[in-house]
Amino acid sequence: MDDKKAVVPASEKAKALAAALAQIEKQFGKGSVMRMDASAPIEEVQVVSTGSLGLDVALGVGGLPRGRVVEIYGPESSGKTTLTLQTIAEMQKLGGTCAFIDAEHALDVTYAQKLGVNLSDLLISQPDTGEQALEICDALVRSGSVDMVVIDSVAALTPRAEIEGDMGDSLPGLQARLMSQALRKLTGSINRTNTLVIFINQIRMKIGVMFGSPETTTGGNALKFYASVRLDIRRTGSIKSGDEVIGNETKVKVVKNKIAPPFKEAHFDILYGAGTSREGEILDLGVEAKIVEKSGSWYSYNGERVGQGKDNARIFLQERPQLAWEIENRVRESLGVRSLPPLAPVAAEKPDTVVKLKPSKGEADAA
Repeated sequence: MDDKKAVVPASEKAKALAAALAQIEKQFGKGSVMRMDASAPIEEVQVVSTGSLGLDVALGVGGLPRGRVVEIYGPESSGKTTLTLQTIAEMQKLGGTCAFIDAEHALDVTYAQKLGVNLSDLLISQPDTGEQALEICDALVRSGSVDMVVIDSVAALTPRAEIEGDMGDSLPGLQARLMSQALRKLTGSINRTNTLVIFINQIRMKIGVMFGSPETTTGGNALKFYASVRLDIRRTGSIKSGDEVIGNETKVKVVKNKIAPPFKEAHFDILYGAGTSREGEILDLGVEAKIVEKSGSWYSYNGERVGQGKDNARIFLQERPQLAWEIENRVRESLGVRSLPPLAPVAAEKPDTVVKLKPSKGEADAA
């Protein structure tokens, strides 16, 4: 047919594209548009461990990705803050600077210290309003000097208008608009500065839902879209020592994952006052990977017995961090997850030395 568009030659297309690129670079600066050259090296996503081997494996890349937004949500007392504090401790081990924006005003610094957080290197803020919390987060991220920011929690980010208003005022969508605006501003600088930003969120129930889950998270839908990783953490049972409850059995589901296949699950124990039982996970995953042998109740590694019963074997590995590190890295290699960096050398204790003191003048005369 005559009304068909004429085919543009490839040479003219190339000239038009070159002219368009030149105009864009002139207007917005060099590097505004780049060609994704196949020969150019592709940078791996940098990650930080969560402190849980099972969860690192479920995430597919060995931890939480840097330069991205992460959302962790779940019911009350399910382990959300514990998981983020452990991640802070792991980031500090790598020499990173971390900030904790405590919008709930409920951070237990003693517990954080027990989980391995170095409080002297941790930046803590307890903002008065949601706007203040997000402005502080934005300033820290834009500085480029902070490696990780945790906001605890989205539900506690109260807009200024709500604080200044009366208790019964209806302000629909105020927090959702605040979160949407903040994430639009934050996402670019988070990626540019390679900062990991974790939002802890709470669960609410939708009214009148007949089919499907009535659960929803606070703060609107913006965070669901901007988050590269979303983790649903739940308490599934109790760990008892006799009649005393000493911890929780925990399940984490990777609900969304932009850097690896999603919908994987991790099961681990959270012990009160100690956090995730990392050694217990090493044993469980080591047995699955056939790196640790289990015969009856005995655990063995390389033909040598580690302990009878999981508790004894766990204590054995706690006392030997180098052995635990070796087994964990073998498990990670077998599952295709990147290995941990070498442990920092522990300074050896020097033997007691006898110091000869110079005798006083009186002692010398008596001699």
